Amino acid sequence: MIRRRFPAIALAATLGLAVATPMAAQSARIEDRASFDIILRGITAGRLSIAAAQEGSRYSVSGRLESTGIAAMLRRFQYTAEAGGSITQGRYAPARYSENADTGRRQSRSSMEFRGGRPANVVNEPARDPRPYDVDPATMRGAVDPVTALYATLRDVDAGGECAFDQNMFDGRRATRITLSAPQRQGDTVTCSGVYSRVAGFSPEDMAEKTRFPFTLTYAPAGDGRMRVVEVSTDTLYGKALMKRR
Repeated sequence: MIRRRFPAIALAATLGLAVATPMAAQSARIEDRASFDIILRGITAGRLSIAAAQEGSRYSVSGRLESTGIAAMLRRFQYTAEAGGSITQGRYAPARYSENADTGRRQSRSSMEFRGGRPANVVNEPARDPRPYDVDPATMRGAVDPVTALYATLRDVDAGGECAFDQNMFDGRRATRITLSAPQRQGDTVTCSGVYSRVAGFSPEDMAEKTRFPFTLTYAPAGDGRMRVVEVSTDTLYGKALMKRR
């Protein structure tokens, strides 16, 4: 699934997730940075890094997913994405999103704005002819972009607030959903059950192949009563994948 645009969370392909570590807790502006190694079938295949900033109710976030090590020698890929918007009572409302992808075989660019909670001015390059299963952006009210979903899902949370996430996403062409639930405490860690779902905008072949990708997400103490995502485990179309915090 790495080949399918900036994956919400690299998610069904490797669940690219990351955020944390307040760098300026004493000020109104909080900056977060984190990176994860992506391990596929026991081999480190990539790295995902995220940088985010929140000031008052405004946020901005950027992410980078790239192949590393032997995987980079066999097949290079790189995705970068940026988004920004506002946060109200814990709900994210993106205002803009842009993405650049290079799979080594294909390059693409996407961008969109959000108006009234709906995606607008969606641009996908290279353009292609309409398809019967295309998603009308006007029907995506309340959906967020993939990199905002990464930030919202995996930033540090107060102890007791783990696994509380259920969000529709839209990347400019495809509608997906991430749901976290069922927190299980073991010692000082908490594990969540999660599902990444294909909803619409995928070809009939893709939908017949698989629509639900279960995963587990593990939190560990980050200090000051906060919990931090340290590992994500999932089955992908390419085998078992882990994402471990660096």
